[in-house]
Amino acid sequence: MKISGIKTFEINPGEIVGPGRTWLFVRVDTDEGISGWGEATNSGAGSNTLIKTAIELITPDLVGENVEDIERLWHKMFRRFSYLGSRGLPTAMTAGIDIALWDINGKATGRPVYDLLGGRFRDEVRLYANSWYGGCKTPDDFARATRDIVLAEGHTALKLDPFLEMAATHHMFSDGQISPEGEQEGYDIVAAIREVVGPAHEILIDAHGHFNVPTSIRLANKLFEQSNIAWFEEPVPPESFEALKQVRENTNAPLCVGERLYTRFDFVPLFKDRLVDYVMPDTVWSGGISEIKRIASLAEAHYIPISPHAVPSGPLSLIASAHAMSSVPNFYRQEHGMKAIPLQNSLLSEPMDITNGVITLNGKPGLGYEMNEDELLSRGV
Repeated sequence: MKISGIKTFEINPGEIVGPGRTWLFVRVDTDEGISGWGEATNSGAGSNTLIKTAIELITPDLVGENVEDIERLWHKMFRRFSYLGSRGLPTAMTAGIDIALWDINGKATGRPVYDLLGGRFRDEVRLYANSWYGGCKTPDDFARATRDIVLAEGHTALKLDPFLEMAATHHMFSDGQISPEGEQEGYDIVAAIREVVGPAHEILIDAHGHFNVPTSIRLANKLFEQSNIAWFEEPVPPESFEALKQVRENTNAPLCVGERLYTRFDFVPLFKDRLVDYVMPDTVWSGGISEIKRIASLAEAHYIPISPHAVPSGPLSLIASAHAMSSVPNFYRQEHGMKAIPLQNSLLSEPMDITNGVITLNGKPGLGYEMNEDELLSRGV
């Protein structure tokens, strides 16, 4: 079976992902009439327009290729723009097509993708809740939303960035500091959440790489001591493993990084120098189902749990990730954005089965879901 064409769908998901951001989906067609769907969504205004262009540029190189040669095609795509640096844009481009190829092969064999990956370790993929606290401004607001939204949906783990003062920076790093008032506000928010959820619920903190080394150490230690957080994520910007090492050596809180690392090669130093307790690669941003499976295997060899990132992306990012995580032993939890579920389901042939803090895949061939092209076209940009 040969690739006969590739089509992209860039859509506007609205306010749930922020101004100027889009979602990007990929349909790979074949000469035998079977099509597969993938997702290539990255973050940041304009990112997906660049990825869409990259997919259009590489399409002539892929038409006529055998869809079963996923491994070889992954390397062909990954190396296509290597002189630009094979991270970020090339890996998201590769992921969109890689996921679609797995979908095609599953449909052709009548098997779900997780069967092609070696079968299941688990029937249900545990989730943690993210993007649930929109509009919250005070500790009481966060406590109320936790009770009414997170606990009401059956979740046993949640993630947030409680340092509201830093939200306006949009991941921009300057001096890496926070005011005493902003710092205390963050502590108070997490304490209010802890009071609502009780001692067993896992509270994950996302620092978004906003902080310098001494600030990260102080925040992580206080949150761990005061509220028993389950991890402190991206304490420093992702460019310096040496900075991460300093934080690691001086904090008691478990650390997690990985959403802004790309491919297995970026994760080697984390494992070699024992810098983290968890890794959280994004299935799309790191290179697709093929690559997150490799990263998971590398983490398994170091007995490190994997907990994929998946916000603020569309439904196929979550579904593809769930297939991969069904098949690996060292899985912890899968991120998902609660606010996005209604829109995500509107784009699919049937709604995802997300209940009581888990997603259960439907067992149908391939990814198990078709995209609603009419809805994609109505939201096109």
